[in-house]
Amino acid sequence: MAFAPVFFAKPDAGMAALEIAPRLASWEAAGHPDQVALRAFLDYAEAVFAPQLAQLSAPRALRLDVGLPQNVDLLDAHDLDNYGFPLAARLTQATGRSLASVWVTKLTGTTSVAAVQEAVPRATPSIGAPVLEVRTTASATTAAYKQQIHDQVHAALPPTGPVALELSFTVGPRRNWLNLWKPTIDALDALLGQAVLGQAWHPRDGRIVWLGLHQQVDDTLGDDVVVAIAATVPS
Repeated sequence: MAFAPVFFAKPDAGMAALEIAPRLASWEAAGHPDQVALRAFLDYAEAVFAPQLAQLSAPRALRLDVGLPQNVDLLDAHDLDNYGFPLAARLTQATGRSLASVWVTKLTGTTSVAAVQEAVPRATPSIGAPVLEVRTTASATTAAYKQQIHDQVHAALPPTGPVALELSFTVGPRRNWLNLWKPTIDALDALLGQAVLGQAWHPRDGRIVWLGLHQQVDDTLGDDVVVAIAATVPS
């Protein structure tokens, strides 16, 4: 069965400057300074955006633009999914409201901004790139999930430079789509290039400067996941 992917426009109004800078997801112990800083940011962001999100009708969208110092290489590390995941997870948990679209960008600047809005559907990706559709049957916690995606992706971008990427997930009702972001991007080394030659599941995802993530639920899918992938060099 074919599934029409869903895309949503990047929110472009109501952006609020953040008083605390966004933090990357951390896997350190609870008392580690990275975890302390992340919790401080998430507590602040929840206080600002959770009341707004709770009032929105579905579908809902989140946008986060991360400003980074001038001495930071925008194409190295600072992976956008690692900025978006903890914020999306916290707001979803705090409000009980699911997000249909999450946009994360990074740029050189002293200010980061964010917004939550009702999501506006689009027939095609905002980045104007062709769409490749892949399907997986494996658990996202396994290497098989990544391998299935890898085996279906044969396109390649220029080996250097920035990348704009949109991923549209069609999932069954039991799937938590937020947990699919990282393993899906990790499987795109054929598209993005390998950070370490010959080392699987470590793509050059620091190159992604525009990331749009979208989801829809289809009751017929069960545990399968269909991912529509669009990638290009941003103009």
